[in-house]
Order: sequence, then C-alpha cells, then structure tokens
Amino acid sequence: MVFKKFPFLFLFISSIAIAQYTDQINSNRPGASIGAFSVGKNVFQSELGFAYRNYAHSGYNNSTFDAAIGFLSLRWGFLSENLELTIDSKYAIGSLNSKLSSLNQKSKRQGFLQNFVGFKYLFFDPFKKEREVNVYSWKANNGFKLRDLIPAISLTFGTNVNFEKNNPFPYNNFFGNIYRPLFFQNLGIPPDKEPFFHLKGILATQSHFLGSWVFVTNFIYDRFLSDYPEINYILTLTHTINNYWSVYIENQGLKSDLYRNFLFRSGVAYLYSDDLQIEATLGTSTKTTPSSFLANIGVSYRLDFHKDFISGEEKEEKELKKQEKNLKKTLKKNTKTEKKRNRKAKRN
Repeated sequence: MVFKKFPFLFLFISSIAIAQYTDQINSNRPGASIGAFSVGKNVFQSELGFAYRNYAHSGYNNSTFDAAIGFLSLRWGFLSENLELTIDSKYAIGSLNSKLSSLNQKSKRQGFLQNFVGFKYLFFDPFKKEREVNVYSWKANNGFKLRDLIPAISLTFGTNVNFEKNNPFPYNNFFGNIYRPLFFQNLGIPPDKEPFFHLKGILATQSHFLGSWVFVTNFIYDRFLSDYPEINYILTLTHTINNYWSVYIENQGLKSDLYRNFLFRSGVAYLYSDDLQIEATLGTSTKTTPSSFLANIGVSYRLDFHKDFISGEEKEEKELKKQEKNLKKTLKKNTKTEKKRNRKAKRN
C-alpha cells in the first residue's frame, strides 16, 4: 500500500536507503492526504473507487443529502524521480431532501466536486543517504531513532477547473443551491457560484519510524482566487500489520468563510500484488452544519515502466568489468591455443 503511508514498502526501512521508486505500489489511498513521494519516473498509476456519503444540515432545518461519489486519480512520474503530474477528479450523484418548508422537496442532483490538475515535486528526501545495517541486532535496526522523525517534504501546486456553468455543488457544498432558512434573513442572497478555476497548494511531509509506522501531514491552501479561500490540514497515521495488511487513522480540519468542519476517518488496505492495492474506509464529522457519514472502497493499480538510474561512474565501472571479462576470455583462449601448439611441437 501507500508509499504515502508506506505500510508495506517500509518493512525494509531497517536495511537500505529508500529511493523515490519502490518495488511495491505507491498509493495515496486510502484516506484523503497525499504522500511526499511521487510514483517514480516512467510509472503510470490510477487510483479509483466509489463512496457513499450521507449529510444532514441543522442550519437548513435538518435537510439531508445522500450521495454516491466516484473518484479517479491519475498519476505519472516523468522527467525525474522527484516530479509527478496528478489529475484528480470526483463526481457526485445524489438526492437532496430540502426541509425548509412544511412540505419536503426532493430533487436529484449530479456534478463534479473536483477537477484538479497539478504537479508534485519532492525537494527534501532524508532517505536518500544509505543507513548502515547492524547485522547482529534487530533492535538496533528497528528501534526508534530521532532521525526517523525527520520528514520527506514535497510541494504540490495546481488548479481546480470548474467545467459546469451551473455547478450544483459549488465549493463542495451539497446544500449550496438552496436558500437559507427564514431566521437567517438571507432569502435575498443568490446561491454561491464557483469560478471557472482557482489555485491549490499542498505542503506534504512524511516520516517513518519503528519499522512499521508512517506519519503524513498535509497543509493545504485551497480555492485561492475565489470568494471563499480555504485552509485545511490532514494528519494520517498508518501501521503495517504484516506484508499484506495495513490500517490507518486520519483527522482533517477545514476552515473558510463558507464552511468549517473536523473529520475523522479510519480504514484498511490490502496489498494484492506489487502493482495492485485494495482499500476501504469509514468516516464521520464532528459538526452538524452539516454532519456527515462516509464509506468508500477503492483500488490502486500501476503500470511500471521504471528503469533504475545509472550514474556515469556506474556506467564506466560496468564497461570496465565488461572489458576485463573479455580480456580474460581472450587470454584464456590464447593460453589454450599456445598449449595446443606446444603439444603439437613436442610430437613433431
């Protein structure tokens, strides 16, 4: 699972240095945070799934929205091990039950929640330098060290594009297109409208400790150049159970002039193969404006065309070994020929 959360990948943290690319899939799922590391150069990866979400808004007389959400993330490592292109999209189909009047009004709604295109760059990697292995002590290799808390750091920057002229979910607000209750005295205010595009930046850190624990933080500034810029954080802690299973817990806080909330999620991931991961998550919020419950399942799959980087020194050393091998072959052949010639000379 997750290079983000690295439960499986970092079983070998006690042995050798860790590069951007790993033999096992590097997924940002499950959970909502993204890891500091990219998928690796020449790796194409998709992360997709479906979620059920139930919302109830006390500020709208407990109006509800039940949604089915499909999510798809496409990731491509290119140019260098540190760089990644990400396309992240979410689409919702649901039913709004407005209770603002004595007669409940139900309506079907569907549209995009997100269409993000951005680049991630890893600018600090504490795992680049090799760490010595103590072959006599498992504890020395797997025990807690303060240096393990030094995180890898990356920056993701991009834009969210709003393709829909009349988006039914402006700013991810499922209740955005219904009027406020009478006691808010806001009936004259039109529903919010999201601009065609706005900017988003994510600072991600990633630490690994005790061999099987990974801690990821995201600090996000979203919707810059819109009426409602949003600041939020995500904290994710993942633990590897064995070579196949891992679990995680996550907390997210969001704050803007339109919306504030605290969310908690927990889930499990199963590594089916080096290139395929399956996961599931449950989550809830602490507020009632709106309250929310979510459940999702997902899968991550990669096409791995990665080739290990070979430095100039390594290429030169490889060529010298090849020349040395050919020289030995030639010398051995000449020696056999000379011996054969000597035996023939003796017989004559």
